[in-house]
Amino acid sequence: MRVLIVEDEPYLAEAVQSGLRHESIPADIAPDAEAAIERITVNDYDVVLLDRDLPGMSGDDVCRYIVREHPDVRVLMLTAAGRVSEKVDGFELGADDYLTKPFAFEELVVRLRSLARRPAASLPPVLEFADLTLDVFRREVYRAGRYVKLTRKQFAVLELLMRADGGVVSAETLLEKAWDENADPFTSAPRVTMSTLRKALGPPDLIQTVSGAGYRLIEPETAGD
Repeated sequence: MRVLIVEDEPYLAEAVQSGLRHESIPADIAPDAEAAIERITVNDYDVVLLDRDLPGMSGDDVCRYIVREHPDVRVLMLTAAGRVSEKVDGFELGADDYLTKPFAFEELVVRLRSLARRPAASLPPVLEFADLTLDVFRREVYRAGRYVKLTRKQFAVLELLMRADGGVVSAETLLEKAWDENADPFTSAPRVTMSTLRKALGPPDLIQTVSGAGYRLIEPETAGD
């Protein structure tokens, strides 16, 4: 999941970004509507955390743009107003969820993860491949019934591989979805994370390196580099 934070209060935006990164959720910041539209046009976001009360062009205008031009992107609207009428207006614009300031960060994370699952509604909350099971909601992974302790980044990478269901996931996609726009395109982070993930999952290897293309999950009997 990758998130765009559209918020004109720098302290709040940076605090949310830092917290999401701690949860291994890549997050970029746009301080106003114009910057938000530019980033949404260029990058592939799953959810936009959108402050309704932006200076200049309003958050409502950004929401309309997302609904019209990027219907697969989910919108979580933020506002200081908690009136029912405000929430109704936001939903009528096309927002997928609504959160009133001030909010608990834990609730924000749960709502973001819930929204990120909606575009792939056909995918179950528990993903399976060979003897591997990943519970998206509980953030747990099991291999042949054995609990596998993963870092947040390893979990994010594994989820991308499992959602691809055997398809190749490029290093560029890993950077885009598991890191953020500040990641160095020449970084070895995806390769290093993949190596530690393989060790955590244990033998036989389920992850195959596809030369010049990326990585994919394959059945144990054919796994390998």
